[in-house]
Amino acid sequence: MENDKNKNRKLDRIDRNILFHLQTNGRISYVELADKVGLSTSPCLERVKCLERDGFITGYLTQLSAEKLDAGLLVFVEISLSYTSGNVFDEFRSAVKKWPQIQECHLVSGDFDYLLKIRIADMASYRELLGEIVHALPGVRDSRTLVAMETVKETCEIEIKV
Repeated sequence: MENDKNKNRKLDRIDRNILFHLQTNGRISYVELADKVGLSTSPCLERVKCLERDGFITGYLTQLSAEKLDAGLLVFVEISLSYTSGNVFDEFRSAVKKWPQIQECHLVSGDFDYLLKIRIADMASYRELLGEIVHALPGVRDSRTLVAMETVKETCEIEIKV
């Protein structure tokens, strides 16, 4: 758990530079990272550990090819809930976490309640999954599917001004 001192910590140029390089290449060696940010290896490693401890770095990911892993169809599903119980949002959130095909779930403002990002093999698989999702997820009143025809840009990177 982060302490109050680190909660409002400001990042300096070197910290931002470290974050920039790590999110671009999470497998970079500490020697190479240190060289890129202008530090020796030990202080660079200490800064990375501090950034992890303070919650600026929450994990490291490997980017996979959805197409090669039979998950080339990307769909977004707008979900509207029925407000039949006070716990409908909690129940929905808990249920969504059990579906590995659902990559992201966001509570949004607007004409629907949640936006789901789902990766699946093909349209037939998706139609089957949608039937399961709509019937298995609690409180679903309505859904609308948007199929991605082309992905122009997809990233997890956050803009970091260095």
